[in-house]
Amino acid sequence: MAGGFRMLHLVRPFLAFLPEVQSADRKIPFREKVIYTVISLFIFLVCSQLPLYGIHSTTGADPFYWMRVILASNRGTVMELGITPIVTSGLVMQLLVGSKIIEVDNSVREDRALLNGAQKLLGILIAIGEAVAYVLSGMYGSVSQLGTGNAILIILQLFFAGIIVICLDELLQKGYGLGSGISLFIATNICENIIWKAFSPTTINSGRGAEFEGAVIALFHLLITRTDKVRALREAFYRQNLPNVTNLLATVLVFLIVIYFQGFRVVLPVRSKNARGQQGSYPIKLFYTSNMPIILQSALVSNLYFISQLLYRRYSGNFLVNLLGKWKESEYSGQSIPVGGIAYYITAPSSLADMAANPFHALFYIVFMLSACALFSKTWIEVSGSSARDVAKQLKDQQMVMPGHRESNLQKELNRYIPTAAAFGGMCIGALTVVADFMGAIGSGTGILLAVTIIYQYFETFEKERASELGFFGL
Repeated sequence: MAGGFRMLHLVRPFLAFLPEVQSADRKIPFREKVIYTVISLFIFLVCSQLPLYGIHSTTGADPFYWMRVILASNRGTVMELGITPIVTSGLVMQLLVGSKIIEVDNSVREDRALLNGAQKLLGILIAIGEAVAYVLSGMYGSVSQLGTGNAILIILQLFFAGIIVICLDELLQKGYGLGSGISLFIATNICENIIWKAFSPTTINSGRGAEFEGAVIALFHLLITRTDKVRALREAFYRQNLPNVTNLLATVLVFLIVIYFQGFRVVLPVRSKNARGQQGSYPIKLFYTSNMPIILQSALVSNLYFISQLLYRRYSGNFLVNLLGKWKESEYSGQSIPVGGIAYYITAPSSLADMAANPFHALFYIVFMLSACALFSKTWIEVSGSSARDVAKQLKDQQMVMPGHRESNLQKELNRYIPTAAAFGGMCIGALTVVADFMGAIGSGTGILLAVTIIYQYFETFEKERASELGFFGL
């Protein structure tokens, strides 16, 4: 315990310099929470459209293209880093605490403040490190082209944007708003992408003349301009390399399936040892670890893509580099796509025809997704403090017991459900992602899973807040 405390105490000198949102000193009304949440979202969206001052260019393939969906980032804007610093620092601190490298007693207020300060400090250091790495790697043009002044200015813009995201997340987390900034920004980024691909008025020439990018607008445009209406419908539903109506319908279907599965849960009855007649329940959802398996799996794959692309550009003749992944630029999107190696096999097949042509690729992708999500889900319950052992300890601390079971058997009883829910729920999330990818849903299966689970969490929070508000007024 002492060694852990010494590590946390290293943060103490920095606490006075770290930006902080003061905890609410009163009960924030529900309407006010909604206003704070909307303002935070508005600031994030403005930053997502505000171009970085001083950049030379952002042309060419985007090495972070595969990561942007889970990082809520937008290329060439102030929000280039997105939520990367805060998510990375959060995961690192969670792993350090979960593996007992850092000992934290959550019942001690100072410990909680030091842990929060450590996470914030690490997030700020990651933001500076990533900003410097982005500039030095030539993402905005070479440093010699940019000039020292512009390079420093870009780093400062990315650094301050990182601090803004940290402060907005803390504002919502400390009771001024609803949910967390991370969830809000991820869901908004994904929904924005889906709506844009459905209704985008941008025209693109893919070799068949100018076409509208948005699937819905393209449908009406083709029906109005083409004399052969059947052929126009077929093209609107099945056109290649641009969003089509089938993709849009697949997206809606996956949304509905995920919402249906959200309701699956086992409710365990619990009662208080001290207060007679006080009954309660502990629900164990099918998606016990929520969207964490898919976030961790996406982070792993995205980093593998990034490293593979960098190595392939410089050492494309090396056997080990080719084993990791072979890449080529897509003639339509301009992005690098994997065409060989491990990177290719862990990427979803682009269509049903691609699945039929390469059945081993499709099978490998399915097995990888299911096993990775199940493994990450089981690992996450251990490091995040939500395993059967941790839940049993929490219930004991609250003087709660399970009717019909001895107190000593509480962990054994929870072990019947929690590890199974974590592994099977992780596999279900992986399976839903695979289905969404095979159906060609807009925004990728990962994106849709994240969006739906986050929106559902917001719906539950909204209902809980509204119920407590009604109770508060005695209605």
